[in-house]
Amino acid sequence: MADQEFSLPLGDGSIAVSLPDCEVDVAVPPGGEAVDPRAAAEAALDDPHGPPLREVVDPEDEVCVVVTDVTRATPDEALVGAMLDRLPVSRDGVTVVLGLGLHRPMTDAEVESGLGAFADLAANHDPDAAVEVGSVDGVPVEVNPAVAEADAVLSTGMVEPHQYAGFSGGAKTVVVGAGGEPLIRHTHGPELLAEFGVRLGRVADNPFRAFLDRAGDVAGPEFCVNVTHGPAGILDAAAGEPRAVVRDLADTARGALSVEVAGGYDAVLAGVGAPKDANLYQASRAATYVILGASNPLRGDGRVVVPARLHEGAGDGRGERRFRDRLAAGESAAAVYEEMREGYEPGAQRAFVLARALRDHEVWITNSAHPALVEECLMHAAASPVEAIEPGSRVLVVPDALNTLLV
Repeated sequence: MADQEFSLPLGDGSIAVSLPDCEVDVAVPPGGEAVDPRAAAEAALDDPHGPPLREVVDPEDEVCVVVTDVTRATPDEALVGAMLDRLPVSRDGVTVVLGLGLHRPMTDAEVESGLGAFADLAANHDPDAAVEVGSVDGVPVEVNPAVAEADAVLSTGMVEPHQYAGFSGGAKTVVVGAGGEPLIRHTHGPELLAEFGVRLGRVADNPFRAFLDRAGDVAGPEFCVNVTHGPAGILDAAAGEPRAVVRDLADTARGALSVEVAGGYDAVLAGVGAPKDANLYQASRAATYVILGASNPLRGDGRVVVPARLHEGAGDGRGERRFRDRLAAGESAAAVYEEMREGYEPGAQRAFVLARALRDHEVWITNSAHPALVEECLMHAAASPVEAIEPGSRVLVVPDALNTLLV
C-alpha cells in the first residue's frame, strides 16, 4: 500500500491529494531514461527504417511536412529542424501543415511555441478544403491541398497509447490530422471501432491501424520522424518508413508504460494534466483508457475520477462540439450508445466510446472550470478528488493515465 498523500497533474501544475481513510496503490510505469529530442531525431535520421531522407526527396521537389497539433506534446521544432537540415531542398520549397483533424485551429502563440523558427512555414489544416487523392476500400482519401500537391510528404508524430490505433503516430498524422471527413467518418465510425483488435496498445492485427497505414500508402507520408515518451520525458525517436517507425517506438513505449494491476478497485484516480486536460473531449480519454483498456482494474460499481482544468470547456473544434452535443442530448449513457451504434458525425466518436464506458462505470471530473458542463455530459462533477471518492475505498492512483498501460 502506498502513501495516501500524493500529487497529480492539473493543467501546467499539480495538486496535492490526501486520502488517509483509503487503501491506496499507485501505478507508476518503469519510465525509461529521457533523451534530448533533437539529438535523438538526428540519430534516427542517420539510421532510418528504409531509405534515407536524401533518397526519398529530390532537390527539385516541393515538400509538405505535416506536424501534430496542440493536443500532442510533440517536440515538433526539433523534429522539423532535424529533417530540414537533411533535405536536399531549400526552405522556400517546404510547407508545414498543422494536423488538426477536426480539432480547433492553433493560435499564433501556439504555433510559435510548437514550431519556433519554423512557425512562418505553417498553416492550420481546414478539413473542408481537403481534396480527394484516392480511396481505400471505397472510402475516399481526402487531404489538405498542400499535401495533395506536394512531390514529397513527410510528417512528425508522437507514438503514444491510442484508444483505437493502438498507438498514434506514423500515417495517422497525415491521413487523419490533415485529412477530410470521409476517412474520419469511416475510421471513427461504430462498425470499425467495434471490430476485434481495435484497442488501446495494439498495433499488430488492428483493423483501425491497418486502414490508416493503407490510406498512408495513398496520401503519404513517404517518410516520418516520430518520438515516444514516458514519465521522464522523450524516450526515443525513429525515422523512415511509417509502419516500421510505429512498430519500433510502440515496443519502446510498451516497455516504458506497462504496469501490471489486479482488479477490485473502488476507484481509479487518473491524472491527465496539460495539454490534454484543456477540454472535456481530451480529458475524458483518461476514463476510457482505464475502463476499456487491456485490464480494467475496477470492480463492478467502481468509478474513475479525473482532475482536469477544462479551461476550454468541451473544446472548440468541430469534433469537440459534436461530442458535447451528443452527450448533452442523451437521457442516459446507454441511450446515447444505442443511438450512436446506428452512426454519427465524424468527431462524435469520443461520445460513442465514452458512452460505452459510462454504461458500466461512473466518471467524476474534479477541479474543473466547468462543473455544469460535466454534469450535462452524463458525468459527475466535484471540487476535488476527496469529494469524489468514498472514505474507505480501495483506490488505484494512475498519475499519468494517458501514458500508462494497465495490463
